[in-house]
This record gives sequence, C-alpha cells and structure tokens, in this order.
Amino acid sequence: MNEPTPPSLNGEGTFLPAEPRTIEDTGLGLGFLSDLTLKILYYQSNVTGAEIADRMRLPFSNVVERVLELLKREMLIEIKGAGGLAQASYQYAITDKGIARAHSILDRSQYVGPAPVPLAIYNDGIRRQPMMTRSVREQTLRQAAAHLVLGDAMIDRLGPALNSGRSIFLYGAPGNGKTVIAESIGQVVLGAEMYIPHAVEVGGMVIKLYDVVNHTLAPEPPPTDANNHRALRPRYDRRWLRIKRPVITTGGELTLEVLDLVWDDTSKYYEAPFQMKANGGMFLIDDFGRQQVRPRDLLNRWVVPLEKRWDYLTLHTGQKIEVPFEVLIVFSTNLEPRDLVDEAFLRRIRHKIEIDNPTFEEFREIFRRECTNRRIPFDEESLRYLLQEFYIKPDKPVRACHPRDLLDEIVDISRYWGVAPALSKELIDRACEAYFVEL
Repeated sequence: MNEPTPPSLNGEGTFLPAEPRTIEDTGLGLGFLSDLTLKILYYQSNVTGAEIADRMRLPFSNVVERVLELLKREMLIEIKGAGGLAQASYQYAITDKGIARAHSILDRSQYVGPAPVPLAIYNDGIRRQPMMTRSVREQTLRQAAAHLVLGDAMIDRLGPALNSGRSIFLYGAPGNGKTVIAESIGQVVLGAEMYIPHAVEVGGMVIKLYDVVNHTLAPEPPPTDANNHRALRPRYDRRWLRIKRPVITTGGELTLEVLDLVWDDTSKYYEAPFQMKANGGMFLIDDFGRQQVRPRDLLNRWVVPLEKRWDYLTLHTGQKIEVPFEVLIVFSTNLEPRDLVDEAFLRRIRHKIEIDNPTFEEFREIFRRECTNRRIPFDEESLRYLLQEFYIKPDKPVRACHPRDLLDEIVDISRYWGVAPALSKELIDRACEAYFVEL
C-alpha cells in the first residue's frame, strides 16, 4: 500500500492539505470508507455518486468511485437511475442486504459526515501551522489593544508574555477586563487562518473536531487566474476546513473529564477536548480557581503539555494517543494567587501579570469612550462629581467595568422616565444607588 499523501505547502509556503488522488492517499482503509458510505445511503437513499463524494469531502474519481464499485459487487447497494452518462451522476440506493450490514456498522459507530483524517496526518498538519508565526512588537500590540485603555507598563508586561507562546497567568480584582484583554490581545500572537479537519480517525474510531460554536470558518482565498500570470491554486483536501485561529474560553464549568476525549455511548464516537479544539490558537481558562476541580489538579494536568508541547489523551479502551499541544494557555482569576497554588506551581506558569485598577485618568478615558458609544454627551464636571461623591469620599476603588455599567444604568433610568440620557447629578445619584451594594 502506498503512503498517504501528507499535508503540504503550496508554492507560497502556506499550508495547504493536498487533495487525495487515491484511496491510499486518504490514509483510510477501503473497509472504513465503505462503512461510511453505507451509513450515508442508509440515512438517505437515491443519491448520486457526486452527492456521496461531496458529503464525504472526497474526490469521486478513483476514490469514492472505487468504494461504490466494491459495495455494488457485494450487492449492498444498487443503481436506481442516472442523471447523465457520467458514473458520478448515477443514483445509488441501499439494498436489504446493505441495510442489515448498516445496522451492524451503526452499532459500532453512528458517525456520518465528512471522512476523517488519520491521526498521524492531523498531527503533521497542526505542526506545520504553528501558533506563533511572528514575534510581537510594541507597535503591533498597541494597535491590537487600541480599543482598550491600557497603560504603558501594562503593554510592556503583556508583550513579552505573548512572545513566550506558553502560558500566562492574569490576576487582579474583578471588573478590570482580564477576560477582554486576553481575548483581544490573543489574536496578536496568533498566525493567519489555519486548516483543521472535520474529524480525526484513530484505530477505526472517530474524534469529532470541528465545532460550530468554537470554530469560525474563514473564506477561502481566491485562486490565482491566468490574468495574474500565475498558476491556479491547487485543489486541496476538502476534509479540512479553513478557520480563523480559535480563541476558546471556558469558566467554572471546566472539569478534568472534559480535558480528555469525551466518548458518547449512544453515538459511539469521541468529541475532542477543548485544548485539542484550541490547537493553533488560545485557550482561556476564566475564573480560574472556581472550577469544581482543585486548582492544583488542573495545573498538574498542564505540566507535561506545557513543557513538551504534546498532550496525551486516553481512548475508552485505555489506549493513549499523542496529539500536538500548540496552544497558548491563559489563566484568569480574581482570587489571590497564593490562595490557589503554591510557589512551585506558579513557577511553572511563565508569566504572571496583575491587572490592577485603572488610574483616575484611565477611568476618565474609559468613561469618555463609553459615553461616545451610547451617544451621551460627556461632561467633565459630572465626572468629577461622580468620582468625588462615590469613589473618593467613601474610599471605593474604581474598576474598569464601572463606566459601562453605570452608563447602562443611566440609559435604563432615562428610558423609564422618558428623557434623554445625560450626566445629570440626579441620574448619576440614581444609577449609583442602584448599582453599588455595600458588602
């Protein structure tokens, strides 16, 4: 048997998975592809060869064509008609013998969809699309964070942390934008769009990888035509999808179980864990320390992947598989770091950055921007009144989220009163009375 065609680079050095030309190129056995085809025909009969190939994301010629010939010889399917002379236009239906075989196949796995990519080819493809494709420079970071109000000292701490491409620990009081900062600047360190497969195959079992919630499809670049005096962009393996670099966020619901392969007893296939779905991008663990699992156990889970850049997942059979760990891990917490883990564990996290309360000048700029967003006239005197009466006198710390929240309160009250929102003392008093609670 020939070796499967590996993911390749196009003429410009950009990763592009090569289109398989034979069954051997897919890396999958004829038996696996036959089972998948039977399941497709079981759920929807009278479909053309071209439609079957499209659902499997494989070429018809010399790939799906051979699968259909085998199933026809074994009398598991039959031709019901033709929409043209080409074999791809023939309509196929499953026979009674094929239905019986399909029931047996569905007992083992109910996965029906694009043909998966073998684990070895997936691993190679991820390694060819590294998370860090360029170093972060100050100007780039400032441009990416232009919509945020960050001081020079904060910018200078974030830059080296992002360049590490390893792990970042963000901590500080709630409401100062740790999550927003992480999600915004995470895109700076990530490379251009990447390719991931719909699913991965290992030992005849399927791991579903593509997730419509956590993955955003990116448009395919247009092929270069003859007018540009360059060759057309080669056809690629349609089992792979072009996506934006993933930024996946999870919070208090995170458990150790979902960081391993999740086996579905009903469907008989796996769902990839968060960190595998985040490969090539960023995985933000928000509200670190509030998970059901102990922080120490959660950090222990990342020790080997962070150091070796490989992760080890367990099949329900007990077999271990190795997948790349090409992920920027960001921990975010409003708890005291010393209350979560000891010094030895914190040492394993490369960069620790405190997201402190904004200064009064930073608070003013945030307030001004939020006023602009809501079309509320900004007034310096009203802001001084707010700061004096509700922060300086009661010795209350300012938070980066307060301008947004207080202005939303003003909008709600103004709508109820039937007046235009404004920074009047009466509206400020009412908003602060409704918003602030003494703990």
